[in-house]
Amino acid sequence: MALVGTKKMFEMAYKNGYAVGAFNVNNMEITQGIISAIAEKKAPLILQISKGARKYASMSYLRAIIDVAVKENPDIPICMHLDHGDTFEICKQCVDDGFTSVMIDASHHSFAENIALTRQVVDYAHKYGVSVEAELGQLGGIEEDVVGVSHDDLASHLTDPNQAVEFVKKSGCDSLAVACGTSHGAYKFKTEPKLAFDVIQAVADKLPMFPLVMHGSSSVLKEFKDLINKYGGKMPDAMGVPESAITQASKMAVCKINIDTDLRMAMTAKIRQVFAEKPTEFDPRNYLGPARDAIKAMVLHKIDALGCAGKAKECS
Repeated sequence: MALVGTKKMFEMAYKNGYAVGAFNVNNMEITQGIISAIAEKKAPLILQISKGARKYASMSYLRAIIDVAVKENPDIPICMHLDHGDTFEICKQCVDDGFTSVMIDASHHSFAENIALTRQVVDYAHKYGVSVEAELGQLGGIEEDVVGVSHDDLASHLTDPNQAVEFVKKSGCDSLAVACGTSHGAYKFKTEPKLAFDVIQAVADKLPMFPLVMHGSSSVLKEFKDLINKYGGKMPDAMGVPESAITQASKMAVCKINIDTDLRMAMTAKIRQVFAEKPTEFDPRNYLGPARDAIKAMVLHKIDALGCAGKAKECS
């Protein structure tokens, strides 16, 4: 099976009350860990590539890794998605490079400018059958080049359901990332967050059958935070989105949930553990291997929280 877009994935996710995991990839081991879990669970998959990933590994290497994953897993629908494209030019380049979905994030612009830039990307991408995700409202936190509002201001930057209707109609986007109280990065919250499910529901009511997206949705899992801190790290205040909230959102109109920080923490935790317990180790295979296994185990767990296990066939 060749790379696929998100249209059928989102149609089935909306209809059957689950979300597709969108996992950020930066290298071979992360991709292998994700794919291994997805293949075992027979789930649909979105692999996301950010600006930081392109800078770190280069697009040619990442595309080659993903092409192998697609070839070796012909029964798994896999979408290659641009995460947080911030200009028309980068979105155009990714469409030309074979991405099957792109995100244009113009949420930091005015409402009118956001619509105009999104429309420009939509007009180009749709000529090639590529889906477009947009964002309305603003998240908190910091991740790579994405800088959100302060946590204290989250409530005032939530997506306005009334604006969402106008935005989708005028921009022509295929899915919408909503600001509902989530936040980028590992240090999302000081206390357990209460997401604005009323905002999600209000948008869903006004845009029936339209797929929504949740960014900043890593849970900052305690097992990895504890391992990192045990073996020399300093992440005492890291806190993410409870998985119960992710499951609840996936049963609503949220069809795509982004996960990046949890992947990084799983990999870092295991590498730190190997270095601490085996200080003479110098073979990268002997610490990247356990890191890859930790990513697989974490993704297996996430698929259950998202409810998309066994859904690969219906999304193909």
